[in-house]
Amino acid sequence: MGYKKYYTNKIIWYLITLVIAVVLNFILPRLMPGDPVSAIAARAVDGMTDSTAIQAVYEDYAEKFGVNLPMSTQFLIFIKNALRGDFGVSFSQYPRTVGNIIASSVWWTVCLQLPAILLGWILGNVLGAVSAYKKGIFDKGILPAFLFMSNVPAFGMATVLLYIFSLKLGLAPSSGGYGFDLIPSASITFFRSVLAHYQLPFWSVVLITVGGQAIGMRSMSIYELNADYVKYSRFMGIKDRKIVGYVFRNAMLPQITGLAMSIGTMIGGALVAEIIFSYPGLGTTLLAAVKGRDYPLISACTLIITIMVLLANLFVELIYGVIDPRIKAAQQD
Repeated sequence: MGYKKYYTNKIIWYLITLVIAVVLNFILPRLMPGDPVSAIAARAVDGMTDSTAIQAVYEDYAEKFGVNLPMSTQFLIFIKNALRGDFGVSFSQYPRTVGNIIASSVWWTVCLQLPAILLGWILGNVLGAVSAYKKGIFDKGILPAFLFMSNVPAFGMATVLLYIFSLKLGLAPSSGGYGFDLIPSASITFFRSVLAHYQLPFWSVVLITVGGQAIGMRSMSIYELNADYVKYSRFMGIKDRKIVGYVFRNAMLPQITGLAMSIGTMIGGALVAEIIFSYPGLGTTLLAAVKGRDYPLISACTLIITIMVLLANLFVELIYGVIDPRIKAAQQD
């Protein structure tokens, strides 16, 4: 019963947060200065001199995109369509639909960021735990090296890898998701090209992730290793291997939160790597949407990011209820 109450409260609060986030995702892009419909209409009337015809074209596009309706009406239409997965037509890439644009770019970002974040998280936590427990070369040499790399800005790390391994050594392509002379297909040639273009963006994310995760795990591990329950357990003659298992289990709790946040924000975090390497992901798409004042595309991208962050945090809250004994004890009171 305690767990049921805990989980119900968490889910309700996250649903309330989602509603507020959806409202903000709709309103904020529309507060940007400028009129994106006028840009589309200007391209359509290029060369026309009749002011009445030009005004008619503008009004036609305004009606087609629904920007001439009251904000409340636009919001209701947005919610109705979003529930069906329809985010309308892109302003900046008209007449492509928002769904088509996102579908063609989101998997590039997920396939780049998710493996990189998971590998960086695993390597960082292993390095941090070993540095705290074994010390030696791990604590004095390897950890500081990765910590230095983690403090290099994302664009700096990407630029360094691009310069060394692409421009100087020629070991990897410099830009794109695949060769410019290829058409996406299920062929081995295309797969090899994608893998070759994947290397530098992937390792640029991994290298700046390891150090931060390692230092967090090391700090928590040292704190737990010096806790009273560890000293008491050793005094009672409990095997060190069993004690260490509990130590690292407790130390992992903040790290799980960090992992969930990284996964939740991975689409926004992909922006730098995608821009430097011209990678065809959703981060680049979002930047182009902001530059083009593309309300539907901005709302769709930010809504995806919002949902991912909320789901990641909710997952952490639910997992905490299982793995953290303190929460379990609190629910039984």
